[in-house]
Amino acid sequence: MSDNPYDPKAHARLLTDYCINAQPGERVLVQTTTQALPLVEELHRLLLERGATPLIRLEYPTQLDDFYRLAPDALLDNTEALLLAEVESIDASIRLLTPSAPAEGLDPQRVARHRKAMNPVARARAARRWNLSLYPTAYGAQAANMSLPEYEAFVSSAMFLDTPDPVAKWGEIRDLQAGLIERLVRASEVRIVGEDTDLTLNIQGRTWVNSDGKRNMPSGEVFTGPIETSANGQILFDLPTVYGGAAVRNVRLTFKDGLVVDAHAEEGEAALLAALDTDDGARWLGELGIGSNAGIQAPSQNILFDEKIGGTVHLALGNGYPETGGTNVSALHWDLIKDLRQGGQILLDGEVFQDGGRFV
Repeated sequence: MSDNPYDPKAHARLLTDYCINAQPGERVLVQTTTQALPLVEELHRLLLERGATPLIRLEYPTQLDDFYRLAPDALLDNTEALLLAEVESIDASIRLLTPSAPAEGLDPQRVARHRKAMNPVARARAARRWNLSLYPTAYGAQAANMSLPEYEAFVSSAMFLDTPDPVAKWGEIRDLQAGLIERLVRASEVRIVGEDTDLTLNIQGRTWVNSDGKRNMPSGEVFTGPIETSANGQILFDLPTVYGGAAVRNVRLTFKDGLVVDAHAEEGEAALLAALDTDDGARWLGELGIGSNAGIQAPSQNILFDEKIGGTVHLALGNGYPETGGTNVSALHWDLIKDLRQGGQILLDGEVFQDGGRFV
């Protein structure tokens, strides 16, 4: 491992030139916390060099947590008009996650209310070119049970920043996933089987998307929107996650005709139930995704990475993607992950597609 495994300049170049393909005269919004300043500085310089106008929106690391705790109802339940106007004025956006410790004592109901109020902003952002990425932090390393240099190397490797030509490597991922989609588009029923899991979904007529780093960096998944009323059975999501600052672990959901009819979590159940009560669309599925990134094998307690782990499957509660044919609308879009590498299977119309995390 090198002394400096993570290179913000290489990361900025990949985000600017490959992920959003910034063009002269375009307005590009960069949103993150002050923890990501080294990457923000490189992005600012590079966007200017490309002739784009960078709009930098920085928060201190616990700013959103403080808002959830302290904001009066008038602020909590209303769309932030200035941010909406800003997002409506841009051509592309880059959001950078900066992993930090889960906040203690947040009211999950207040988190859900604010997310619902900010849904117009999220939808305006989604209507433009966008990318979600991550800057490696000390807490991110701690959550992943790594030293900071090890975590920086992990992040760099997952994005192929440690290779001579990251864009070429993402082209290889695209080709691999195109082969998976060739088989998936011929299927009508998907069945997921594993520990405490037997769930069926219908995907007939839906479109599969080849996620090759343009929207998420890193990426490495294929996804679609299952037919909204088709989910039946139960599933245990065994990789831990975070919602609204609360740690959530071992989520068990039961579906009947697409709707979540029973929900439990070993940890963070209050956050789970608050998320499901966000709005009328929160108890329905908006996404089925299959991870394919063999370069990400260990969970790091960060959804951006963990949902891409080769040998996992994830389902998103809430908002769907219209490009897949999905019709569910919600302020919630929360990916929950099932690890299939220890004996789980994905079956397409009764035929094994993936066994023990390996594509057949």
